[in-house]
Amino acid sequence: MTTHTIQHQETAARGVFHIQHEGRQVGEMTYSRTNPSLVVVDHTYVDPGLRGHGLAQQLQDAMVAWARKTNTKVVPVCSYVKLQFERNAAIRDVLA
Repeated sequence: MTTHTIQHQETAARGVFHIQHEGRQVGEMTYSRTNPSLVVVDHTYVDPGLRGHGLAQQLQDAMVAWARKTNTKVVPVCSYVKLQFERNAAIRDVLA
């Protein structure tokens, strides 16, 4: 699995973690901010040609690290993110 650089952007009440590969965006995880310390993660996408290479997991790892650093709690509504929280008790500290 190649580790990619993940960018994070937040504008107003919307945020995104995204991965660029060869000059194009190939993955993203989006959220909505409901208050200063709570976000709802609503969508994860990875380019079909790159699925199965751990990109979604890298996005999740970046989001969890950011949530911990900023004391932000997460409500997962995206099916991928919900499943990862169910599978991995070590990241549940950021759940709302």
